[in-house]
Amino acid sequence: MAQLPSTTTTDRAHMIAALALARRGLGETWPNPTVGCVLVKDGRVVGRGRTSPGGRPHAEIGALSQAGVDARGATAYVTLEPCSHYGKTPPCADALIQAGIARAVVANPDPDPRVNGAGVGKLRTAGISVELGLCGEEAAVINAGFFKRVREGSPLVTLKIASSLDGRIATNDGKSRWITGAPARTLVHLLRAENDAVLIGSGTATADNPELTCRLPGLEGRSPLRIVLDSYLRLPLTAKLVATAEEIPTWILTRPDADADRMDAFRQCGVDIIPIPPGRDGRIDLTAAFSVLGERGLTSILVEGGGRMSAALFRERLVDRLAWFHAPMVLGGDGLPASVPFGVAKLSDAPRFTLLESRVIGNDILTLMTRE
Repeated sequence: MAQLPSTTTTDRAHMIAALALARRGLGETWPNPTVGCVLVKDGRVVGRGRTSPGGRPHAEIGALSQAGVDARGATAYVTLEPCSHYGKTPPCADALIQAGIARAVVANPDPDPRVNGAGVGKLRTAGISVELGLCGEEAAVINAGFFKRVREGSPLVTLKIASSLDGRIATNDGKSRWITGAPARTLVHLLRAENDAVLIGSGTATADNPELTCRLPGLEGRSPLRIVLDSYLRLPLTAKLVATAEEIPTWILTRPDADADRMDAFRQCGVDIIPIPPGRDGRIDLTAAFSVLGERGLTSILVEGGGRMSAALFRERLVDRLAWFHAPMVLGGDGLPASVPFGVAKLSDAPRFTLLESRVIGNDILTLMTRE
């Protein structure tokens, strides 16, 4: 969405500050979007706010609380259209009107049917000047998961792969620690913190026995929800994911006809069991699974699976973003591939991606892509 002619370089600087606030909430605010708000009066920032963990209070309320009486006559820079409906809290559009702001600069309209222009409409009806679209593309990237859940009913899926230059994720005997270096592994922890959930298959969960937590200093409390796809509940009850389920929410997606006694055993350990109907191959139907996760409010999922998981996601065209770490080594055909075969007979059948960014992380290269 193009920047409007009436906006200025100063407007853009304040909106960039609001975007930085919004970005800090990634992974913390689902099922709500993460929003940033900056209030400026007479060239001075009088209030800042972002959506709080869990989605309440909203960014505008935080900024207004900080500004107090200085909000009257101020300009509000908001990364997403202020809400206009009554939910757990009153509408933010009403709060901005009551505070007496004079102008609002909004990056994106809110696609939620309960808002979708009504927030901007309220502000304009109250005599507040509203400019829509400044930094809209940047704001849309931040809330891509929320937008997808609202529009399509399922979360944004990012597949993370760490491989050799020739696309091998482990040696023939399954050893993969460590293909990438420490800086790349640190960035993976940040990716976990920025997503609502991290998902793996039962094979990876059993073989690696991971915790799937964020262990960055200062961000230990930002560990995402953990999800395991386990059609037949083969995950050991002694697995770290199960042992820590009381501390960090853990869900297992399984077939409805999985062993009832094992379901009860997992539930007693604090694991949430979610039945998902099987697909044609008898395994969990991934499209149905992501729809259920969307219904539960998740907006973004980081997948850290092996070659079978990657193949299943590619086959069903379920990968929205690809984060591929390449280590400067070659393992050859004996190594385990990043994706097992999934039915590509000709080039036109292959999933295709568009480059977003490529950067060096230590001795490794990270390529970020989005689905065409």
